[in-house]
Amino acid sequence: MTGFSGFDDSTITLADRRFLIRRANSSDVRDLVSLLRDDALGAGREGADAEEEAGYQHAFSLIESDPNQLLVAIDDVSNGSVNNESVNHHAGGQAQTSDTQSAAVVGTLQLTLIPSLPRRGSTRLQIEAVRIGPDAQGLGLGTAVFDWAHDCGRRFGASLAQLTTDKSRMDAQRFYARLGYEASHEGLKLDLD
Repeated sequence: MTGFSGFDDSTITLADRRFLIRRANSSDVRDLVSLLRDDALGAGREGADAEEEAGYQHAFSLIESDPNQLLVAIDDVSNGSVNNESVNHHAGGQAQTSDTQSAAVVGTLQLTLIPSLPRRGSTRLQIEAVRIGPDAQGLGLGTAVFDWAHDCGRRFGASLAQLTTDKSRMDAQRFYARLGYEASHEGLKLDLD
């Protein structure tokens, strides 16, 4: 098995709501970018015009073609009975269930498997661009999605999970600490534009 090639959809049930975690498709890009834009930092760095949308679609095609990348969309499927075979995705980031109930995209994250020499040749799971929309916050979905992501990483050979978060995201830092993440390294970035 290479990268995430054996990935299958999963469901999470919380507070009488069901959420489908599935591989994102190109028709989800607009909804995923909207989730990324829905905070103070994202509002300042994510765009919405046609030229920028072409850039997002190009980035999506690169992610989709790389077996070590998994970009997921999280759908609220509470109103329909959904299983892996009965979901048909259509334009606008909505999933259509077999009984014609529609499901809204309420979250996203990107997983990357990074083979590395350190730690005896281990594979790292990089978790990035995590967003849970306002309609699904306060239910414990963020914690459940991280539990799912860690399990997914293990299934695909990762022995260490890592992430970055902006220093100004104090709530996110407290959330990650509650999940067991340690601020063990300093992350540095250089803008190449």
